[in-house]
Amino acid sequence: MKKPALGKPRVVYEDPYCTVDEIVADFGSFSKEYYVSREGRRAGVLVLRGEEVLLVRQYRLLIDDFSLEIPGGAVDDGETPEAAAIRECYEETGIQCTTVHPLLGYQLALDTRDNPTYLYYCSEFETSHPVPADRSGKESAGYSWIRFSECMSMVFDGRICDSFSIIALLGYHAMLSRSLPRG
Repeated sequence: MKKPALGKPRVVYEDPYCTVDEIVADFGSFSKEYYVSREGRRAGVLVLRGEEVLLVRQYRLLIDDFSLEIPGGAVDDGETPEAAAIRECYEETGIQCTTVHPLLGYQLALDTRDNPTYLYYCSEFETSHPVPADRSGKESAGYSWIRFSECMSMVFDGRICDSFSIIALLGYHAMLSRSLPRG
């Protein structure tokens, strides 16, 4: 199969956070309509304190409940993903990451979602102005420090269920495993 000829994207929906385009792909013997959701770039950071991970508590409509997640969110226009990850962590917790390291980059879906996502990890931060851990505000409903091993258990028993955090935690675990000598 050869690559299709793509039609010009046509906006079928738009709001401040998302645009949905219809794109027709002509494969020669057939055509297919794609509806691509463009939600912008996202960035997040896995903040580590010894054996603990920083997780923020967020209300999520689709589960109608609160979710524990790594700090993160949208990359603003003119902002680097790294700067966005640092800013989001500060906005959600008051904890200022001083050095972040690249962990992973990914696209959630390659045919219908356009939102490049960048993940970092950090173990160097300042806590001179942390917000109260149980505070409820615009950015989050509080945060907790949870042992990394417990976070991994939470992934597999469904207590951590957002892909953003799951990918960060499993990616960091894989990175650690790769750097250990094999015996």
